[in-house]
Amino acid sequence: MKFNWGYKILFVYLAFVAGIVFLAIKASTQKFDLVQQDYYADELKYQNVIDAKEHAKLAGGDLSTTVVNGHLIIQLPISFNSAVAKGTAHLYYAADETKDLSKKFTVSNARIDMELLTKMKGKYTLKLEVEKEGVNFYYEEKIML
Repeated sequence: MKFNWGYKILFVYLAFVAGIVFLAIKASTQKFDLVQQDYYADELKYQNVIDAKEHAKLAGGDLSTTVVNGHLIIQLPISFNSAVAKGTAHLYYAADETKDLSKKFTVSNARIDMELLTKMKGKYTLKLEVEKEGVNFYYEEKIML
């Protein structure tokens, strides 16, 4: 059986419509995680993070991170060796909110040990908020687990 050009146009049109409907259904089922649930209030407090980053820059030194036997070892700059530091370490995974991990800590030897979950693989952002002697410090570093 031979099709004339009218049927060919109809088949192309129906294939196009079916493709658009498929893409619309697929797009509507995608999951979008917000970076933070209450992003507006956090944005208003961001000046504190800017100040803490400046304190970290003035303190000198860099963080060093290593992964050993399922533990993330974070070594703070040498200026933290002499005093007690406390704060929060947050591992942020951009693609999936369920893979994030946070830990509160108090250290006196400038070394933080975080136990990692077995499912933690990929590119993470370490967000480290540290308070020493009433001064806030903020460090951010990309790490690959």
